[in-house]
Amino acid sequence: QVQLVQSGGGLTQFGGSLRLSCVANKRTFPNYIVGWFRHAPGNETEFTGAIAGSGDRTYYADSVKGRFTISRDNAKNTAYLQMNSLKPEDTAVYYCALGDPRIEGSGNVRSRGAYEYWGQGSQVTVSS
Repeated sequence: QVQLVQSGGGLTQFGGSLRLSCVANKRTFPNYIVGWFRHAPGNETEFTGAIAGSGDRTYYADSVKGRFTISRDNAKNTAYLQMNSLKPEDTAVYYCALGDPRIEGSGNVRSRGAYEYWGQGSQVTVSS
């Protein structure tokens, strides 16, 4: 059974930084795209960013571009979401997910339904 275990998150103030980690127990982790999504109360779950298996291509939502950075360490089966210059509107539960590499070529990297495996979620709260 594939498991994604998230850590990090918490509470910070406006302009602060937090980092989320996502560790997978899947041997073929380096082949998979890692996506990050977030869900705030009353909102739809939205795409935040993604990184290709090789780590050489990243995708970001316009709302986080320039503030958030996604990276991965395939030797550790781990992906990271570094969040800087946080705003209250970034408050949400953040999820990491693994997606088949073909979703990148099919243009579905931003689609929640394209991802197969999901982490348990991490709460991020930004106070004003």
